[in-house]
Amino acid sequence: MTGAVKTTPDMITDITLKEYAGTKNERTKQILASLIKHLHSFAKDVKLTPDELIFATQFLAWGGQISDEKRHEFILLSDTLGLTMLVETLNDDLPEGAFEPSVLGPFYREGAPYIEHYDNISRGENDGVAALITGQVRNIDGEPLSNAELDIWQTNNNGLYENTDPNQPDFNLRGKLKTDKDGTYAFWTVRPEAYPIPIDGPVGKLLEAGGRHNMRPAHIHFIVSSPGYKTIVSEIFDREDEYLGGDAVFGVKDSLITDFDLTDDPETAQKYKKENPFYTMRYDFVLVPGDRAKVKFSAAR
Repeated sequence: MTGAVKTTPDMITDITLKEYAGTKNERTKQILASLIKHLHSFAKDVKLTPDELIFATQFLAWGGQISDEKRHEFILLSDTLGLTMLVETLNDDLPEGAFEPSVLGPFYREGAPYIEHYDNISRGENDGVAALITGQVRNIDGEPLSNAELDIWQTNNNGLYENTDPNQPDFNLRGKLKTDKDGTYAFWTVRPEAYPIPIDGPVGKLLEAGGRHNMRPAHIHFIVSSPGYKTIVSEIFDREDEYLGGDAVFGVKDSLITDFDLTDDPETAQKYKKENPFYTMRYDFVLVPGDRAKVKFSAAR
């Protein structure tokens, strides 16, 4: 038709924004508007083709198809794109010296059994080399926090979490314990080892395309909480691990790196029926006032 105005990419963006301008919830409206602007800007910036858009939708559909109650591919995708750590950092208003957050990951499982001090969360027959983990939970002023809770989980030496490995006992290498009146804690486990994240789905294709490996450095996950204090989801890393400088999910922070020391202590080994020598690791968790939030995610077995 003579005189018709040709539609431009910017017109499409403007029309889309106007259609969502009636969003009632203000926070949802803010997020949607920003998402539309950035998503459209991305497509314009790379000159996205129709075939590439179809591929992207198939890639995302694959993420949903491969996910189940044990595996959450979209969490892994967020982790490997650095989005998870970016969001954690954006929301990190902690002072210097406080326990820093890191990724929750897709393998956290709620409902781990409570243990007593010096109990062992390694319930498998061949999980790895014994390690005694000790430390204290205190506030930023150095005062001990009694009855603080540690929720702990890790892989065995095969690099698998128990919910993805039918050969491991239920809740193997998972446990919760409370600190003593002086804020101290102690439990037995195994020294963590580096392990590969799954690459048989879209995350694997992403890493391959980006020329990246799929290894996570050796670590133990912790959720540390106490009434009146901010709950911190994080992980502690082995200083000797070769993948510290290239974590597949960008979870490493300097303050979260510690030493696992080979310890010759026949008396302690005999008392707790462990082989001597064994590994020891000490880490003190420092919390700041805030909300004791509940983690709103759990994998299943």
